Amino acid sequence: MNYLEITISTTPAQIEDVAAALTRDGFSELLIEDQQELESFLEENRAYWDYIDEGLQEKLQGLSQIKLYLEDTDTEGLSRLRTLVEGMALPMEISTLAETNWEESWKENYPPQPIGQKLIVLPYWLENPTPDRLPVILDPGLTFGTGAHPSTQMVMEAMEERVNPGTVCLDLGSGSGILSIAALRLGAKSAIGVDIDPKAEDIARENAAYNGFDSAKFTALTGNVTADKKLMQRLKAQHYDIVLVNIVADVICALAPTLPQFLTENSILICSGILDTRLSDVQDALKKAGLTVAEIRQKEDWRCVCAKK
Repeated sequence: MNYLEITISTTPAQIEDVAAALTRDGFSELLIEDQQELESFLEENRAYWDYIDEGLQEKLQGLSQIKLYLEDTDTEGLSRLRTLVEGMALPMEISTLAETNWEESWKENYPPQPIGQKLIVLPYWLENPTPDRLPVILDPGLTFGTGAHPSTQMVMEAMEERVNPGTVCLDLGSGSGILSIAALRLGAKSAIGVDIDPKAEDIARENAAYNGFDSAKFTALTGNVTADKKLMQRLKAQHYDIVLVNIVADVICALAPTLPQFLTENSILICSGILDTRLSDVQDALKKAGLTVAEIRQKEDWRCVCAKK
């Protein structure tokens, strides 16, 4: 079956009204591409973003359009759409997409990802092509961290040198659970992953199950350690050999005063997600919290900081 890709050009001021009109007329699956909407989203969530793909920003420059897809046999739907769009006096382009297996083709974008000397990140549908590497198995369709980003890779490489049998890990901002799972693969005794997004808890637990780690090995929690006193007391009830914080600089700086409470004199803190332009901010925040930077790793524009009490 072939599909038609329909692109309706509009303006930032019109785009919400156009989308609403399309939805009212039964066209509910819409792809909205709008520069102003992206910029508003970034501004509202400034604390969580240090970096946005420049290619995406360039692609959206000056863009304000809506895309939707119809089966090429849906002549009634196309006619109804034409009438609606003509009534709004908007330009519309139609192109034909060749038949393809949409459910399977996206998987081509997730090849095995060797990391460091010991690990390999695999989507759950692939066999391990290098049995000498330890597999970290994920469902990349669930997002939240797939191992492709330099910040995540640097943490995993630092963990290779530090995780030993019996190691206990705390992963703050755990997302997909990739770092906790990597720690367990490297021989850690247990790991706790904490994320502020409740969806991440289920995703991390599911990914842990793909790797054969049950609740005795991996605990997934939802909460904000700087605001949730009950969660904080639970986390402080045990010691951690390694504490992982792979987020962004602003969040690391905000967490810095809290982090020493999870560390002993022999613990190591591994922070990543830090752009080179924000490195000094993170170093200052950690120093102010009573921590000493022991190592700085770098990959592309990103930095990873290892610190101790």
